[in-house]
Amino acid sequence: MSATNPLRTTPITADLVRGAIELEQTTDGVIPHRLPAWARRQSGDGQLLMAESQPSGVRLAFRTDATVVELRTRPTKVSYRGAPPRPDGVYDVVVDGVLTDQGVVAGGNVLEIDLATGSAATRPGQAGTVRFEGLPARAKDVEIWLPHTETTELVAIRSDATIAPAADTRRAWLHHGSSISHGSNAASPSTTWPALAAAAGGVALTNLGMGGSALLDPFTARTMRDTPADLVSVKIGINLVNLDLMRLRAFRPAVHGFLDTIRDGHPDVPLLVISPLWCPIHEETPGPGAVEMSDGQVRFVATGDPSERAAGKLTLGVIRSELSRIVEQRSATDPHLHHLDGLALYGEADAVDHPLPDALHPDAATHRLIGDRFAATAFGDGGAFAIVGG
Repeated sequence: MSATNPLRTTPITADLVRGAIELEQTTDGVIPHRLPAWARRQSGDGQLLMAESQPSGVRLAFRTDATVVELRTRPTKVSYRGAPPRPDGVYDVVVDGVLTDQGVVAGGNVLEIDLATGSAATRPGQAGTVRFEGLPARAKDVEIWLPHTETTELVAIRSDATIAPAADTRRAWLHHGSSISHGSNAASPSTTWPALAAAAGGVALTNLGMGGSALLDPFTARTMRDTPADLVSVKIGINLVNLDLMRLRAFRPAVHGFLDTIRDGHPDVPLLVISPLWCPIHEETPGPGAVEMSDGQVRFVATGDPSERAAGKLTLGVIRSELSRIVEQRSATDPHLHHLDGLALYGEADAVDHPLPDALHPDAATHRLIGDRFAATAFGDGGAFAIVGG
């Protein structure tokens, strides 16, 4: 097809982008965001602003006969001073639900972070192009999943046939969580555990998993309140511990307030509260967490004192117990509220065959394990997200 049809450019508009909350217009294109501008202004936290702009779960979705598609982007890649360069982010091409091709965009901006001081600086770079050839020569639904670890400015999309927004009648699943939900160490954007679970469950994902930033922020709850959804889940715990953000006295009303706000916009949808996965360093030891670097490898450690639990310091064990109690209490008047113990997704026994490489984040194989288990539990018969009467 491309031998006779020159590539044509299609404007990148909101109806082509799925999984983003907002598109920021730039001089050259658009940047997908997973929090709206008003929420970003309320934060001011560099970690959150970096995480929400990394388009985990965001994809271009279109119907086309094209056999060649080019996407021009300007990525912002993250590097850590003293650590080896991180691999380029991956673009996944999914055709009619099947992962068909992958590619990368070299170059772009580089955000260098000094873990010792917390300082960061950006080196500007040029846009690049990823080209996908040999797509099936028929009408098809195509999704291009953007790298979940790179802020991505979408500059242009070109193809050898017309591109039109794809129809999507699937139920909409809105999820919020930490870097594990964001996709840390997953192999590619369509193989983070939420993306895998969404594919298995036959739902359309909006992923508000944000590295280091699942902190019961009111603006996140309000964003979820205002985002259309048929299914909602929140995974709460690990970031509250490793940032040593609050004590038990503040945690309880903060959880209630977060859930109250979501319910203001979604009073009757299934709402699933997920407690923390197994993480040995914080099971009984409070935060804050710290980073150690040895031979260029990053590893996380807990620096709190277990005896401080008596004063209200949070551990993963404490949070699991409290979330179970809170959901049980609220369920008396909220029949659509559900609880999932994170240990059912990744527990102590799993750490034998699937250890956490940096003591905090699962690897690619463990993302698949978690995604499979979540899909079976949440979308299976009797699950929180099962189709009623299905």
